[in-house]
Amino acid sequence: MPTYIMLSRLSPEGVQTIKNNPSRIREVNREIEQLGATVKAQWATLGQFDFVNVIEAPDERTIARVSLELGSRGTAKYETLIAIPVDEFIGSL
Repeated sequence: MPTYIMLSRLSPEGVQTIKNNPSRIREVNREIEQLGATVKAQWATLGQFDFVNVIEAPDERTIARVSLELGSRGTAKYETLIAIPVDEFIGSL
């Protein structure tokens, strides 16, 4: 199954939401699963991004739907990258 890296930056409203309800993070992960993808790993980070997520989704349409749904809420901005296993990448050269 394709793997994607989703980088998240919280808006001021998103920061307030997490501060008031930290469990919201896990609720969003369950919502991602309802959209057809799976969060395989997740880190809160310091710096340019607030969260780094490793997500598996069956195809680009599914991850696009996840990104659009989450982005439409206005609590964070997302950047999504496809992750290619190194052996597959080398094999394609």
